[in-house]
Amino acid sequence: MKCNIRTNVVLVFALFVTTSKAQQVIKLWEGEPPTSNEIKSEENATNNGTFIINVSVPTLTVFLPEKNNRNGKAVVICPGGGYSGLAINHEGDMVAKWLNKEGIAAFILKYRMPNKHKEVPLSDAQQAIRYVRSHATDFDVNPSKIGICGFSAGGHLASTASTHFTMSGISSRPDFSILFYAVISMMEATHGGSKGNLLGDNPSQTDIYHFSNEKQVNVNTPPTILLLSDDDKVVVPKNSIDYYDALKKNDVPSAMYIFPTGGHGWGFRDSYEYYKQMTDLLSAWLKRL
Repeated sequence: MKCNIRTNVVLVFALFVTTSKAQQVIKLWEGEPPTSNEIKSEENATNNGTFIINVSVPTLTVFLPEKNNRNGKAVVICPGGGYSGLAINHEGDMVAKWLNKEGIAAFILKYRMPNKHKEVPLSDAQQAIRYVRSHATDFDVNPSKIGICGFSAGGHLASTASTHFTMSGISSRPDFSILFYAVISMMEATHGGSKGNLLGDNPSQTDIYHFSNEKQVNVNTPPTILLLSDDDKVVVPKNSIDYYDALKKNDVPSAMYIFPTGGHGWGFRDSYEYYKQMTDLLSAWLKRL
């Protein structure tokens, strides 16, 4: 895979309301990405600007904590959206701001929609990890404490990055994974929309197996926390449960918290019934890393 570590910086800035710090939006690839998703429609924000569709130019939006509160950890955030768009607010911005309060640098990945080109989102996630790692000094980040976080289909991307990585050159392996109500499997338990958008209408058995990440866990898979709801009917809990079982079989440090209710897609909305319990558990887990 071609990997251009030198990346262009898009001169787009927005002020933090709470910290008066500037967000930096970074173009992920210098020049064209290695594979096109062949989306011709213009990128657009729907649902009052909270859901982005037709993503074909991937970027990283940088959220850095206050200097006196930094602990050296960083997280690349992959919002969900069924591989058809990105829920950029409650699975993006809200997450980044919470991580900053925990002293953690956050990088929201606006990854390209696959449009049935299965390799496209993973190449963006790998490039994002490499970018943060290669610029760790610039961001005051420890290059061995760079994790990935994903929600729903973004959780599939995060778990794919955690099981399909390269160690040569600048490693694309995340050091830890945070998976929220994640699509994990492309088999019986899968989310049909995510599977179709990623693999196409008639995927091969090889592709189904390759992107069923519960089948790809090994001893090198990073430590992982999984958070989900028992009553999720959109992405059934079996996805996370099977991934957790695979982690334990390979002696990978892991934790899983299944909340009684909440369904699917709560993200970091503080209106979620178990928001405090969820954030307390996640905070404690991150501190133990």
